[in-house]
Amino acid sequence: MSYQPTTKSDTIAQQLSTRIIRGEFAPGEKLRQDLIAREYGVSQVTAREALLRLASQGLAISLPRRGMCVTPIDKDAIEELRLMRHALEPLALERSVPYLNPAQIAEIEHLHEACNAAATAEDWEEANRGFHMAIIAGCHMPRLVSEISNLQLLYARHFKARYSDKWRRRDDPDHAAILSAIKARDAARARTVMQRHLMRFS
Repeated sequence: MSYQPTTKSDTIAQQLSTRIIRGEFAPGEKLRQDLIAREYGVSQVTAREALLRLASQGLAISLPRRGMCVTPIDKDAIEELRLMRHALEPLALERSVPYLNPAQIAEIEHLHEACNAAATAEDWEEANRGFHMAIIAGCHMPRLVSEISNLQLLYARHFKARYSDKWRRRDDPDHAAILSAIKARDAARARTVMQRHLMRFS
């Protein structure tokens, strides 16, 4: 399950978030409302709404005398992100497993294969984020899913900054084990594997 933009400002926010994750905007870089409005051909009000959405996702922050800037990456924020993922994702997965339908499971399998076949760090990150969101699509807890979606965005940025240069194509045995547990409708095993999987995140 992924966030679907509903307004022009939502669409711009989504595109800007992708650019931030890819490193097109550096941590601490100013996000000029007038330039964004001009680039996307929208009013400054619409650009401002897009920036506020980025702020709500934790990708932008308003700084004194600088305005809206890309949120810096710091150790405390990364640790908070790690702890929140450990708390929320296994819970959402356990609640999701019994309710995933065959089409959703097929999509999870497709995303697992896409992760294993990814030729670049960017391709892997996109497929990985899709996998992590797809496996919780059956939990029927929209607030929880929304929070995890934001955490996934922030993780993607951390991954890009820290691991992109070191990335190598690889199969993911944890993803395979999670998929196997989902197919067996074994929610407890899926949760245990997810907890182990997230221990590798730092």
